[in-house]
Amino acid sequence: MWSSGSLSLLLFPLLSCFLLQDPSLAFSLKNCTIFYSENVNNVWVTCKDRELTIIPDDIPRNALSLDVSLNLFVQITRTDFRGLAKIKSLDVQRNVISHIDGGAFADLAELLILIMNDNKLTNITDNMFQGLSKLATLVLNSNQISFISPVAFQSLVSLKWVELGSNHLHQVTDIVPLLKLPMIEILSLNYNKLTSFQSDDLPLNISNVRSLSLSLNPLTKFSITTDVFPYLQSLDVSGCSNMEWKVENKTFLRSLTSLFFSGTYMSFDTYREMLQTADSLQKLVLLNLKEWIDGLVDNACKIPSLRSLDVAVCQIETIDDNLLRSCSQLTELILSSNSLSEMSEHSLQSLTQLSLLQLHGNYLSKVPRALRGLSTLDVLDLSSNIISELDCLDFKNLTRLTEVNLNHNRISSLQGCVFENLNDLKVLNMGQNAIFTIQNAFKISLRRLESLNLHSSVLVKLKQGDFRNLSSLCFLDLEADTAIAMDYGIFDGLDHLQNLSLSVGSYQKDFFRGLSHLEYLTLHLTFAWILQSSELNNEPPFSNLPNLKKLVLKVYDKFTTHISPSLLSGLKSLEYLMTEKFFVRSVHPDTFKYTPQLKGLQIIHSDLLYLTPELFWPIPNLKALDLSDNELRSLDFLAQENLLALSWLKLSNNKLSIINETLLHSLPALTYLDLTGNPLTCECSNSGFNLWVLSSNQTQVVNGHQYTCAFPVSQQGTRFLEFDVHSCWIDASFLCFICCFSLIVFTLLTSFTYHFLRWHLTYAYYLFLAFLYDNKWRKKVANQRYDAFVSYNVNDEAWVCRELLPVLEGQQGWKLCLHHRDFEPGKPIVENITEAIYSSRKTICVISRSYLQSEWCSREIQMASFRLFDEHKDVLVMLFLEEIPARQLAPYHQIRSLVKRCTYLSWPRAAQHTGVFWQKVQRSLEGNEALDSM
Repeated sequence: MWSSGSLSLLLFPLLSCFLLQDPSLAFSLKNCTIFYSENVNNVWVTCKDRELTIIPDDIPRNALSLDVSLNLFVQITRTDFRGLAKIKSLDVQRNVISHIDGGAFADLAELLILIMNDNKLTNITDNMFQGLSKLATLVLNSNQISFISPVAFQSLVSLKWVELGSNHLHQVTDIVPLLKLPMIEILSLNYNKLTSFQSDDLPLNISNVRSLSLSLNPLTKFSITTDVFPYLQSLDVSGCSNMEWKVENKTFLRSLTSLFFSGTYMSFDTYREMLQTADSLQKLVLLNLKEWIDGLVDNACKIPSLRSLDVAVCQIETIDDNLLRSCSQLTELILSSNSLSEMSEHSLQSLTQLSLLQLHGNYLSKVPRALRGLSTLDVLDLSSNIISELDCLDFKNLTRLTEVNLNHNRISSLQGCVFENLNDLKVLNMGQNAIFTIQNAFKISLRRLESLNLHSSVLVKLKQGDFRNLSSLCFLDLEADTAIAMDYGIFDGLDHLQNLSLSVGSYQKDFFRGLSHLEYLTLHLTFAWILQSSELNNEPPFSNLPNLKKLVLKVYDKFTTHISPSLLSGLKSLEYLMTEKFFVRSVHPDTFKYTPQLKGLQIIHSDLLYLTPELFWPIPNLKALDLSDNELRSLDFLAQENLLALSWLKLSNNKLSIINETLLHSLPALTYLDLTGNPLTCECSNSGFNLWVLSSNQTQVVNGHQYTCAFPVSQQGTRFLEFDVHSCWIDASFLCFICCFSLIVFTLLTSFTYHFLRWHLTYAYYLFLAFLYDNKWRKKVANQRYDAFVSYNVNDEAWVCRELLPVLEGQQGWKLCLHHRDFEPGKPIVENITEAIYSSRKTICVISRSYLQSEWCSREIQMASFRLFDEHKDVLVMLFLEEIPARQLAPYHQIRSLVKRCTYLSWPRAAQHTGVFWQKVQRSLEGNEALDSM
């Protein structure tokens, strides 16, 4: 017995011969994955962390990005990237590469980004980067590079950004080739072994470098004696120990705007000299300094151009009135990740132009009183502190604030007066606190607030009108670990809200009333979502959200609440639906009939056992479908012709063991298929899918070459695409020969039979019918009621009535049976004919050209002739009304045969002797004597 997939098994070997001629057409790569993109021209390939030792040879030729990081490559040869001329980004970091052939990247003419950090390179040789004329970014951090050829970077005429940190470079002369590049802007040399950086050692007139990082080098001297860096804007010398600073002319660093210090590795005098040289400094970063903070800040703030001061990780515990006294020109102050617990009330009073203040990651237990005088402040960051309470005076004078971040504190309640003066506030982040009540905090002002984050609060209840005043709010996050009780009309007034994240446990009528502009809704369901109230009111929960585009439904605890088929009613604009643990075991077929614009659908972690094809009929625009982490055992839900746009399908971690590849053919746009984690069987029932994966030139079966066999037991652990499917095949060439030969023979026999034997077959057919009727009626009819049954065509009825009846019945006295007179009405005509023939001693056939063309007359003579042969008596009398040549009788084999063997009467020949004609008819009716033809 052949299985249902036998035809596929026969066709696939033949198709494979054509489809696999060009390996670049195969999308199921052996060790890599193509990232999904709606734009088929954007091909991004990742072979990350696959324990590869050589570059795969099946990477698509049209790839734009290639990631082969976290593997075991020890070298790159000239042939590894041959033919990949369109690649723009190449990542080979975190391998063990110690050698690169000259010209290894020569084919990568379009390459813009090359990342090679965390390898074992020791030298940068002459032709290593040959051909990379468009390369803009080169990352070589964390290698063992100690030598750079003077011409190694000569061909990199477009190079802008180079990172050579954490290597073994000893001399500044090693980087001269980089400094000479015409487009160079950013050069990072962090954590090398450079002991000196002096312009006298640099054989060049000028460099275009904008940013130079020398941090964590054992520099003993930094000397600029000529104007070689006229465009240098950022300099990082943090972590350099005991360095001597020598810049003979301040104009040599006239463009320097950012300077980075760190650690206590240099003397205070050196730091001061550096600051005195940087007349144009706008930003100073002091990291991990434990000493001289006061002196450095004071000296820095004497630079008129300084606008941003970042003092981070410096273990500052308190700030007194003097530290920032001379910093009146600052617009940005960053004091993050210190141990700051207290600030004097007047510590910030001199900062009359401050617009940004970051106090992130300290130990402040309340909002410092020092902030109350910062009337120019726009952005305030107090996140990750231990603030437990907000006072009504904390922000009273900060009327220009547009952004406040209080995330990750210990605030438990909000008074109604806290934000009453913040009329320009646009962003407020209060997430990760312990807020259980907001009282009237959002009822008074905040009319311009656009984003409010109350994520992970412990709000007990929200009352109607709590957000009524926030008419400009676009983003609201109310997600929490427990459901929040909410009054009817809680969202009244939020006319412009577009993005809402909410933790709920029940639904009430008009729950989302007033949110007609909402586009993104995320519901975190902490327990069974009670829909009874919506069902009682006959109103689906989302009917008031006509513009919703994306809906996320996540359940933290499993439940078995009945999901109404009208759940999504009203969501005519919905494009994306993402659910987790929401639909349990099945989905009602009518669920999506209200969402015709749906493009993306995710139903995961829901223990789905089956889906019906009808479920997807209303959503023909579906492009992405994720059904991973369920219990699906069949893909029968794909047996339809409606998912014509589906291009991304994820079915990982289900119970699929047999994949019917014919179902996948109903998805003409499918380019991405993920079946990872399914218990595939390696038997003939899956051989069709096996071949489809290998031959498909459109659909990428993600990690298909890594799929393993789960069944049978003898095959467990082996690669699915490596199991032997040849035993499932029938010899295709032999089968094709047999099929073709049989088809030809059948065609010839059919043509021959039709041309030469069709009338013989017709005769045999009617003879067989006569035989059947004869056996039946010979036993059924016991006596004969008529002397003769007259078989004639209706066109000859006038002759029968005018000539035959008057003589045979009127003069000779025979009892005749005529169909128009003696057939029983209502009885099938075949039974009437048969009964008439077998109830009569004789059958008279009145033959004319019309008679020969009649189907029923043909059956009558067939029946009579069979009786003639069966009873061996002359029961048939043939009367020819017309002269019919023998050649015209050729098609009518039965009559022609009878004419040859039996005598017959001809009416045209008896035209002058009609009396003799009727006497012969009488004699034929009286006995079985032979008749002489006339």
